[in-house]
Formats: sequence, structure tokens, C-alpha cells
Amino acid sequence: MTQPPATVFLIDVDNTLLDNDRVIADLRVRLEQSFGAESASRYWVAFEQLRDQLGYVDYLGALQRFRAGESRLGMSDPRLLQMSNFLLDYPFADRLYPGALEALKHLRRQGPTVILSDGDAVFQPRKVQRSGLGDATEGRVLIYVHKEQMLDVVEQLHPARHYVMVDDKLRILSAMKAIWGPRLTTVFVRQGHYALDAQAIAAYAPADITVERIADLINFDFPST
Repeated sequence: MTQPPATVFLIDVDNTLLDNDRVIADLRVRLEQSFGAESASRYWVAFEQLRDQLGYVDYLGALQRFRAGESRLGMSDPRLLQMSNFLLDYPFADRLYPGALEALKHLRRQGPTVILSDGDAVFQPRKVQRSGLGDATEGRVLIYVHKEQMLDVVEQLHPARHYVMVDDKLRILSAMKAIWGPRLTTVFVRQGHYALDAQAIAAYAPADITVERIADLINFDFPST
């Protein structure tokens, strides 16, 4: 029977490996250019409504809801088709943080790397594939609605004696630490608006390790457990 690896590295995507704040900024500009500021604002209303209802971000679902709420937009309005293509064909590889792929390569020398992300079943996998993160982790990609609630499944799919979770959200890291305890080393990456929200940070205990940039992990060797 094959022994499980000593350590498996679980790594988030948005604002951990990939600058998702910049993706949203680009989408905001494109929406306003295509539909005007007033109509574009209604997309973001739908966006937030769906996030509250689903528990994750659904860009394409928000576009569907936006279309349904804009009576002047026909089913085949070219602007909607162009917006769908903009999302699906977005150059996500250009939004990887500097050193992201190198950090994954460095971690992979110490144990298997696994993408562990929240998201929908269409757009988030597309993002992972087009950014090159799927290839960088040799196809080990897990996407759930609430990943912190799926640790039993993660453990079944990628058994290990110890886990390292790299994320930009202390809330996620704290929730996982509460379940796995000392079997988990949490790494907080201070990138993106969630990681820089002082109120959100103050609500949770510090992570085991804090780094300013994902590239900082290139020079970090995790002890074998």
C-alpha cells in the first residue's frame, strides 16, 4: 500500500495566486464602456445578490440576471455576447501575481500541490485552466461552494499526514484550523482587498505564517512532519 505524502499543499486562487481585484476592475470598465455607468451598476447589484444567495461569486449568473432585468436588451444583443466572450476568454495568465508559478514549483518539490478554491462550476474552472494553474498543479484542482466545509472530501482525494493551506482570507484559514488543528499549517498571504481589510483581519486569530506576497514562498522551506 502506498504511503501518503508527508505534506500536501492546498492553495487558493483569487487574490492568492491571481490578482482577482484587477480582473474585477477590468470587468467594471468593460461593462461601463458597453452599457453605460447606470446600467452597469445594475450588473453589480445582481452580482452581490447572487453572492449572498449562493455563497460564492457567479460572474456569468450575474450577467444572466442583468440581461433579464434590462428589458431593452434582446436575447442576441451583441454587447451581451461580447461580454460573455470577454469573461470566458479573459487573459487570466496575465493576472497571475509575480512569482506565483515559481512558488507553486517550489512547493511541489516539498509535496503535492492542489488548487483548493471556492467558485461556480463553469467560470472558476475556466479561470484555473486559462491561467495555467491547472497545468502547474498537474491537474489537481478542487473547486467547491464552501471549501472549508469540504475537508473530509479533500482528505479522501489527497490524503496526507499534514496539510498547508495558503489563502488571502483569514476567515477561511481559521475555519480550516478549527477542524484540522495541528495537522494544518495556515499561510496568510496579504494580497487583495480582503487581506488588507483591517476589520476582517482583527476578527480572527493570526495565521501560523504570514507573507506579504505569494512570491515570498519561493524561499520558504516547510519542515517535514
